[in-house]
Amino acid sequence: MRLIDNIPVWGPPDEGALSQIKTCAKTADKVSLMGDHHKGYAVPIGGVVAYKNSISPSGVRFDIACGNKAVLLDMPGTVLREDIAKIMDGVSQTISFGIGRRNQERVDHPLFDSPGWKCEAAAPLKQLAREQLGTVGSGNHYVDLFTDEQDRVWIGVHFGSRGLGQYLINARRRNLGNWPIQLGGHIPLRLIRIGGR
Repeated sequence: MRLIDNIPVWGPPDEGALSQIKTCAKTADKVSLMGDHHKGYAVPIGGVVAYKNSISPSGVRFDIACGNKAVLLDMPGTVLREDIAKIMDGVSQTISFGIGRRNQERVDHPLFDSPGWKCEAAAPLKQLAREQLGTVGSGNHYVDLFTDEQDRVWIGVHFGSRGLGQYLINARRRNLGNWPIQLGGHIPLRLIRIGGR
């Protein structure tokens, strides 16, 4: 990690992404660039932008329903390395990647009881979201097993919005005025206050 203009940057800096994160830093509380960063829409892909009491729909763009999670497993790295082929075969047979659903195990969650599903943009997408919960997606979305410096095993997941984010942000774009959507554009970061001062 190195600091560039007081911004933590992991990996070789991509000039387009660096320019975008500098723009984000003007309005955000904290920003950084992860190791796989590259130029995005208003926020670089791999950019982390934190606001207190605000969200930026122009910054979130199509990733509005994507997510990341890393979980420490109770498995030493030696076991992972011995059985990696079998373990990854199990992952690919159990978890649905890409378009569609490989397994038929439905996942339910209290989020479907949220009143947010009653808003005009989200209401028609509730069933789609329910069907896709528990799947990963395609593109840069993954399930990965890796070890840390202490040879502990972690599972990392970057799961996609599976189209939900694109539908929601396009509805929001229509309400706020159509923003340009070309990749790498310096579109304005629009902020929506969500409480507090």
